[in-house]
Amino acid sequence: MGVQHDHASVGTPRRRLLIAFAITSMVFIIEVVGAVITGSLALLVDAAHMLTDVIGLALAVTAAHLMNREPSARHTWGLRRAEVLGALAQAALLLGVGIFALVEGVRRLFEPPEIASGSLLFFGIVGLLANIASLFVLMSGRKANLNMRAAFLEVLNDALGSVGVIVSAILIATLGWYRADAVAGIVIALLIIPRTLILLRASGSVLLESTPPGLDLEDVRRHLRELPHVVDVHDLHASQVSTDLPTLSAHVVVDDELSQEASSALLRSLQECVAEHFAVSVEHSTFQIEPRSHPDEHATHA
Repeated sequence: MGVQHDHASVGTPRRRLLIAFAITSMVFIIEVVGAVITGSLALLVDAAHMLTDVIGLALAVTAAHLMNREPSARHTWGLRRAEVLGALAQAALLLGVGIFALVEGVRRLFEPPEIASGSLLFFGIVGLLANIASLFVLMSGRKANLNMRAAFLEVLNDALGSVGVIVSAILIATLGWYRADAVAGIVIALLIIPRTLILLRASGSVLLESTPPGLDLEDVRRHLRELPHVVDVHDLHASQVSTDLPTLSAHVVVDDELSQEASSALLRSLQECVAEHFAVSVEHSTFQIEPRSHPDEHATHA
């Protein structure tokens, strides 16, 4: 026994992603030119980071498009998992940039090149203004799903990178401290890497079908067992198709004498329980109701 849900009406802010993609693409070109002119590691790293944003936002737009496809006989959930794959790809790109920046920054601490601080400051300000514009575009949708979270995180890291470029330019201009550029590159890397690891972990958790964060299955089992006529609950499983679509299934053992009418009422109670009583609302739940005399040895199951 289960319940039918419509999963076709999935919304994701694709227009916002497209605007952020256009802004980021323009700034990437500007920063590449700036890195060539100034020879700045911080600006080069920020440009490389911006390139990952261009690629990452392109992935996010693609994933957003795929997520809105109708379910089919082949893809019964639609392509909702594209959200997680897109976030995973973006996180992998960010991690590569962070590692490169860290290694190159350490190398330049020992061999700091001369850098044109005026040009560096100009390009840093341009990058920061563009990143702020993109952040405003993405801000309202950043909690919609993992894909949008990854896109917002990439642009936020870029904004922090631009701040690092500006600070290093000021230090070079006022103190002549060329190592400031390498320090800024290292700081950007240290800001990027932890966030990408968190995003990789979140993406991997969904792909490995872990229990949704915030959902305690023992608590769920206890609540279900407290419902009238329920003798036991086994084969209790919960996972996520995407970050906004948790699912749950279970075998529920009931009294042998339970009538069809009472069984239908119990099914509604089970579904309402998992949809309303917990921090994570599970609207797609499937329950198999079994009489106590069912031959399945339910005591051996989890």
